[in-house]
Amino acid sequence: MPAKPAKSVAKPSKSAAAPRKSAAANDKNKPLMEDIRLLGRILGEVIREQEGREAYELVERIRKLSVAFRLKRDAQAGKTFDKLLKSLSGEQTVSVIRAFSYFSHLANIAEDRHHVRRREIHERAGSLAEGSLAFALERLHEAGVRPAEIARSLQHGFISPVLTAHPTEVQRKSILDAERAIAGLVERRDGLHTERELRDNEALLRARVTQLWQTRMLRYSKLTVADEIENALSYYHATFLREIPKLYAELEEALPGHELNSFLRMGHWIGGDRDGNPNVTAATLNHALRRQGEVALRHYLTELHELGAELSISYRLARITPEMQTLAERSPDRNEHRMDEPYRRALTGMYARLAATLTELTGTEALRHAVAPQDPYRSPEELLADLRVIEASLRSHHADALIAPRLKPLMRAIQVFGFHLATLDLRQSSDQHELVITELLATARIAPDYAALDEAARRELLLKLLSDARPLRVVGHAYGEKTQGELAIFEAAREALARFGREALRHYIISHTETVSDLLEVLLLLKEVGLLRGTLDSSDAISDLIVVPLFETIGDLREAPTIMAEFYALPGIAALIKRGGAEQDVMLGYSDSNKDGGMFTSSWELYRAEIALVEMFARLRVAHGITLRLFHGRGGTVGRGGGPSYQAILAQPPGTVNGQIRLTEQGEVINSKYANPEIGRRNLETLVAATLEATLLHPTKSAPKSFLDAAQALSDASFKAYRGLVYDTPGFADYFFAATPIREIAELNIGSRPASRKATRAIEDLRAIPWGFSWGQSRIALPGWCGFGSAVAAFLGAEGSEQHQQGLALLKRMHRQWPFFRTLLSNLDMVLAKTDLGIAERYVDLVEDRRLGKKIFTAVRAEFERTQAALSLITGEKDRLAANPALARSIEHRFPYIDPLNHLQVELMRRYRAIAPEKRADDPTLERVQRGIHLSINGIAAGLRNTG
Repeated sequence: MPAKPAKSVAKPSKSAAAPRKSAAANDKNKPLMEDIRLLGRILGEVIREQEGREAYELVERIRKLSVAFRLKRDAQAGKTFDKLLKSLSGEQTVSVIRAFSYFSHLANIAEDRHHVRRREIHERAGSLAEGSLAFALERLHEAGVRPAEIARSLQHGFISPVLTAHPTEVQRKSILDAERAIAGLVERRDGLHTERELRDNEALLRARVTQLWQTRMLRYSKLTVADEIENALSYYHATFLREIPKLYAELEEALPGHELNSFLRMGHWIGGDRDGNPNVTAATLNHALRRQGEVALRHYLTELHELGAELSISYRLARITPEMQTLAERSPDRNEHRMDEPYRRALTGMYARLAATLTELTGTEALRHAVAPQDPYRSPEELLADLRVIEASLRSHHADALIAPRLKPLMRAIQVFGFHLATLDLRQSSDQHELVITELLATARIAPDYAALDEAARRELLLKLLSDARPLRVVGHAYGEKTQGELAIFEAAREALARFGREALRHYIISHTETVSDLLEVLLLLKEVGLLRGTLDSSDAISDLIVVPLFETIGDLREAPTIMAEFYALPGIAALIKRGGAEQDVMLGYSDSNKDGGMFTSSWELYRAEIALVEMFARLRVAHGITLRLFHGRGGTVGRGGGPSYQAILAQPPGTVNGQIRLTEQGEVINSKYANPEIGRRNLETLVAATLEATLLHPTKSAPKSFLDAAQALSDASFKAYRGLVYDTPGFADYFFAATPIREIAELNIGSRPASRKATRAIEDLRAIPWGFSWGQSRIALPGWCGFGSAVAAFLGAEGSEQHQQGLALLKRMHRQWPFFRTLLSNLDMVLAKTDLGIAERYVDLVEDRRLGKKIFTAVRAEFERTQAALSLITGEKDRLAANPALARSIEHRFPYIDPLNHLQVELMRRYRAIAPEKRADDPTLERVQRGIHLSINGIAAGLRNTG
């Protein structure tokens, strides 16, 4: 029986062996639907084969009831659905959840392929996609920006996506690897035409889907920092090491005659971010850097080996340069079969040197040896110099064609990734630094209770110590575990810089920066271990690391410009920063500011802070040449600063980008952006394109005062409404812990970091990531929209009044003319489209206090409806995602498969919570119930994609 698009996980469809119709067919989404049908059919066949027909038919019955409940709000279907779910055994529940979860994963693969396919079609037709590098370069050309100016901007640019781990990453590496294999097979189908080719491809797909079905989706042990490191490194093998050099090649082709520095570099937090994570230590820092180095060096070794196979040139047939002859003679390769092949001899010697480098830096061995490892390279520049000798020699005998395929990408990779792969940031909370300083000063009898000093006294004391050449530590004293552990991190950083080079570690991030002394404390700790050399009052003091304040809460954002101005006003600080490279990163936290004040207020306070910081640093740049670089701590959800990167960068205030930007990439967003190599390169292109446009095309004039005043009024009203609901409503925390899976998420083997900073149920202590993730799981996504509806209602006043008419006209003008406001409303549109209060209401049944649950959900629903109405009023669009039909179609296709996961999650949470904690150890059903909940969390996250 043929399947309909997006209607069946498992029904058979028309044979996939039939040749695919052209992707340029009238229905541009037909190839997507064919892929979804194919993958759904194969999954259904695997379920029938592995679990039996009864399991397959159960999946179909649940899907149909879910659709009836969603689309028709059929009360009878809802009752039948509830009854069926409650009757399922533990094994049946797990089987059904796995079916829908895996379908979400497979649908993502099909959508990713279709995204690439449509982009290729547009490009072949000469249509440039917004956000692409070609689109940005065309816009710059039309605006009269010359290639030399673009190249100059890139020469001084610094663009860095920073991969971070967090407590809601739900993917196992084994699952990621299987999905990459499936994605590769789906991609290859577009180039197949014969029945035999398509049958063979389908057989391989079935094998990989079978592998997926029989691969454990969950971790049975707690995820370690080392596991998180390996997950992140898998994206280098899949995407970054090969796709980033391709991006540079595209730019060089577009800007002929202009040499480009490596302005695009990767960053990491994993292994260096110990804020709230006691599992990150000096050992994990060393492990992270060694594994990063190993990945980079093994890639270079493989490329050198392949290059040796390709450069089989004989000196009898081509005249090489004297430098090339010297490089070949220096090689220990004396194999008589290669004596007339100088490139191969040279590359054999280079491989031996790089193999020795691998062993020296990482303690591991190369996979193959033509000659014994020897004479390690001391720096990436040494290796690059040898490759440049090869490049020049190839050009000398007209073998330029041999450079582009492998040699040039390898050279660019070495320039970008060095021997360190990615810059690893260190991060710790300011209160932890205070504890260490307090113990050091008490032991040295300098200050008996540093923590009791006020801010002025702290600054005076810290400046005095920074101008004193003597160390603080007392030889032989047994310091506490906390102090020893923190100082060990700093010492490991010093050793790592000596081993892997300046780019391996550049930034030390201070979470919860609230005072100037928070910055001075870290400088003092750097001085203690030799990462800051010289004294602050001398002319030779220099710091190896950039001390980066992280301003997270609404209050912190408001104080950020004042704190930085007072920091730079201190004697010796500006000169110290200038000697260290004249760069100052400032990190802005999206997640905590949202949890603190709501979506609109968070966005507005970030905007204001950026403008004030840029104005302050403009003066520093004139006086000392110091460059400001903003580091955006964005998450996956709109409530955590998520949303399309292109629009987000272009929506930055005038003058805040200037070719310099860092931003975090987290959780499921990393997988959706970078698991597929082609999509990964497109996403990296988007960062470069948006940075170029924001730097060279962005208006320098501020938004009109009327816009700024209106945004402030909206922010004030939004803050009041959000705080009133979330923090001031009695019982709201109890409601949150009952009506979302936060308790179950906290017990998952998901991340190495605990979900809460303290062992409390206070929202203030909860980490912003699981806060947003939990709301996303229950399909209410409250952090992404709460407060906006009330804000607009307060701003407009009574309908029909003059205030209402004038206010609405102003908001509509802001939407048309102001990128900040337009992007904010676009993201709001997306999060409202993914919100489903019908599903969310199912979770309210989990609240034991029925009256409380109903009361709070009623308030939530009212605010949601106000926000829906406000958005439609301003944009003129009644339906959500009217301006983004592709995402609207995606949601329409996938929601019937996500809904059953939510319904089953609610039922399993009910069962799990019904088991008294003291009886759980003896309950034989507990493991299956927990497994089902965890699988549902994985499937919902995969289906919604940007929930982390």
